Parts: sequence; structure tokens; C-alpha cells
Amino acid sequence: MDPDRKDRFRPAYLDLYEKGALIERGAEAQSRLECCRLCPRECRVNRQAGEKGFCRTGLKAMVSSYSPHFGEEDPLVGTGGSGTIFFTHCNLLCLFCQNFEISHLGEGRETDPAQLARMMVHLQDLGCHNINFVSPSHVAAQVLAALPLAVEGGLKIPLVYNTGGYDSLDTLRLLEGVFDIYMPDLKFMDGEVSHRYCVARDYPEKVRAAIREMHRQAGDLVLDHRFVAQRGLLVRHLVLPGGLAGTREAMRFLAREVSPDTYVNIMDQYRPCGEAADYPPLNRRINAKEYEEGLNIAREEGLHRLDQRRGSRMIRFI
Repeated sequence: MDPDRKDRFRPAYLDLYEKGALIERGAEAQSRLECCRLCPRECRVNRQAGEKGFCRTGLKAMVSSYSPHFGEEDPLVGTGGSGTIFFTHCNLLCLFCQNFEISHLGEGRETDPAQLARMMVHLQDLGCHNINFVSPSHVAAQVLAALPLAVEGGLKIPLVYNTGGYDSLDTLRLLEGVFDIYMPDLKFMDGEVSHRYCVARDYPEKVRAAIREMHRQAGDLVLDHRFVAQRGLLVRHLVLPGGLAGTREAMRFLAREVSPDTYVNIMDQYRPCGEAADYPPLNRRINAKEYEEGLNIAREEGLHRLDQRRGSRMIRFI
């Protein structure tokens, strides 16, 4: 028997495609754009007619850049990199966003389904281990429209849903069997904090529900013999100055209500971006003590699968 046979992986979306269900999911998602409720904002604008709500995105997705990315978590990067596609705009719009030019200023260009499909296949051809959709919550319908075309072009690597965590359960259920890897942020645990910095008082409630659903669908993170992610949940938590992220409560939630085997990246790269200079204590970087405290809290709460990458930065290639 082939010794690597146990590591051969078939993404779930291929089964949906063969059954015809992937096209059906895409059609359902497109219909939801007529009175958009893809995310918890539920703007109910007609994006099919070009109307734009909070995310400032109409019928077509906008893409800022796409490339192999080697600054992501180790299980995504492997040796070939993670095939990132950065979507323009966002449904959360944190005022301190580390990619402010993309999310707030709209840096990017409109992309139709065929173009998006070609990006996916090209990244696979470059040797990427996965297709990593960055900020997809507001363009889930556009991703579903492009995916059958990408499959027909030979796509066969896992998809990563790399989200800010402000996701609708109805949309996530529509994505079941499409994404093998979910990678949400767990940004805030206090509704007043999330309201102040991203006008989303219900963020803690929505992100908890979303992460539970993601874990139900994908389970704990599974790696192949190369330690490359195949399927499962990976959670990011950015340590913020002054304890604004609620790290203790966040880690306790993951350990007790999701799984103690949750793979977590405690992130240290916060820096004042966007409008953060006007909002102390966000007007300073975190210090080494704050970051180490975040790591210790995660361990104290019972989490043991902590990403070891240090000081990574999100890199954009235009």
C-alpha cells in the first residue's frame, strides 16, 4: 500500500460539485443578494441591482491582490505558501484595521466569477497548499458563483474561510461542505468595546455562535504528514493594548465551549493603523509583557495547540 495514501485529501466541495449541489448553493446565495442578509448587518439592499450597504460592495466582488503568502500560520503555509485572495472592503470595518487601505479605502478592482476562478487555479498551479479567502463574509455569494468554474479548471485544494468573525449562521450553513478550513478572528468579548471600535455591539454574540458552527462543520484542525492543514478550525486572537480584546474570556470560551484542542494563534502584531491614533490605548503597540500574558492565559485556560510563528505580518502584493 502507498505509505502516503492515508494523507491523500479530497476537499468536500468536490463532492458537492459532483452532486450538482454546489451550483444550487451558488444560486441560493445569489438570490440573497436581492435583499442582502449575507452577514449580521442585514442591510437588505439590492446588490443584484448594484446597491451597496455597509460593506460598500455591489454585485461583483472586489479583489485587492492575490498571491502565495508565507506570513500566515504554519499549517497553512507549509512549503508552497497559502494562496491568499484579499477581498476589498469588509463587513466589520474596525477603525484600527491592519489593512486599512483595503478594508476602508477600497483599494482593489471589481472581479467577475471567471476571473476569480482563474485566480484560484493559478494559485494552485504555483504550488499553494490552499486557497485562502481573506475577508469573505460580504462576498460569500460571489465565491460560490466562481467555485464551480474553478473546479472545472482543475481546482482540488482546500479552501480557507479567513474571516473577521462577524458572520451569519444562515450564510455559514449555506457554506457547509464548501470550506474545509475555517479561520475566524476572535476580536472582542465585550459588546461595548466592539461597538466603540467597529460599530457592532453584537459582535461577541455573533462570533461565539459563528465559531461554534464552524467547529460543528469542520472539527478540530487536522494536519497531514507534512503538518499542512487539511480540515478544521483555526482561531486568531489579536492581543490589543490595555486588554481590550478580552483575552481571558476569549480563551475560556474556546477551551470550554468549543474544544480544548482548538488551534489558536495568539497574535502579537498589533500596531496603530487607520484611525487608532485618536483612540487611546489603541494609539500604541502592545508590549512584550502583554503578549506573553496572552500566551500564558491561553495555556492556563487549557489550550495547548498554539501557533509558534512570531511577529508575522500580512503582506500584500499588488
